[in-house]
Amino acid sequence: MIRPDLAKQYVTWREIMAQPRLWSHWAKAFDVAQLRDWLHSLAFDEVWFCGAGTSAFIGDILVAGLGDQSIWPLRSIPSTDLVARPKHFLNGSKQPLVVNFGRSGNSAESLGTLDALEVLAPKAPRLNITCNPDGALATRKSEGPHHTIVLPEETHDAGFAMTSSFTTMFLTALSIFDPKFDMIKGAAALSEAFEQALPAMVKSAHASTPDRVVFLGAGALSYAAREAALKTLELSAGQIPVLWDSPLGFRHGPKSFVTDETLIVIFLSCEAHARLYDLDLVSELDSQFPNSHILTVGEAGMINLTGLSSDLEQAILCVAFAQVASVLWSDQLGMAVDNPFEGQGTLTRVVADVRLHGVRS
Repeated sequence: MIRPDLAKQYVTWREIMAQPRLWSHWAKAFDVAQLRDWLHSLAFDEVWFCGAGTSAFIGDILVAGLGDQSIWPLRSIPSTDLVARPKHFLNGSKQPLVVNFGRSGNSAESLGTLDALEVLAPKAPRLNITCNPDGALATRKSEGPHHTIVLPEETHDAGFAMTSSFTTMFLTALSIFDPKFDMIKGAAALSEAFEQALPAMVKSAHASTPDRVVFLGAGALSYAAREAALKTLELSAGQIPVLWDSPLGFRHGPKSFVTDETLIVIFLSCEAHARLYDLDLVSELDSQFPNSHILTVGEAGMINLTGLSSDLEQAILCVAFAQVASVLWSDQLGMAVDNPFEGQGTLTRVVADVRLHGVRS
């Protein structure tokens, strides 16, 4: 049963619950055909997806999931990497389209990326996808072709954790770069699947607050597992240790993380071959760790995601499960869910106190 007081207490919960409506409304408002026409008018060698933290994982998921389906070569280059070593990437060997993701558009790494581009690749085309119309990603211009997509105001999460900002930026990029994805139909399917799975998500998270958690998935779902792990780590303020990996990679040492009180969440792949390894691991863990709790998320999983055609679509709802569960665990731990680090001064909603060092040509 979904507690009615959660929406009154926590803006983060309201932002998570608003996602199905946001996805559907934005899908109808966003002119993806016009944006694709603009991209086809440009000259570039490859697409770089840039962002920091959660925003970087959007690119990781897209690159792992799209592969050769995209008409352009794709790379995920976290802005945290680009800002630290700008000449390693912006060395003139490629003419990239730089796609910047940013909830606020004002993080140090967003600013540092724009600074590095102005010095080392001023004419490189840019596509900025952000939730804040007043941030640098939305307002700074460039010498080269540039386009900015500002998402609906509601996606500019007020809570510490990125929730609707992540899923809606991801959905937007998926509609642009996946030629097979129909945004209106896809958003409708995601919204319906979320609503159907929500009671099971809440029930599984209410069962108990885990001592530690593992999120596992193959391909695109491995990076969805990374974002899921970050949500739990953030919203528990580090009180719940978390690990992420792929089902096959997990056996190579990381499985030593598991104790009797560990929750192991496996995101089941839509791809038949990968799913065989997912299910093999479920059987292995059931045998080796009979006292731990194993939870499968996906088609025909314990949390059943229906009507989705790809791991890229499933990634959105796998992360949504972690959002739901992490809020409930945070609440059960007595945390300030909307700002788990309140009063500590160690982490802030928009990363602060990063000194940017100037880039020279």
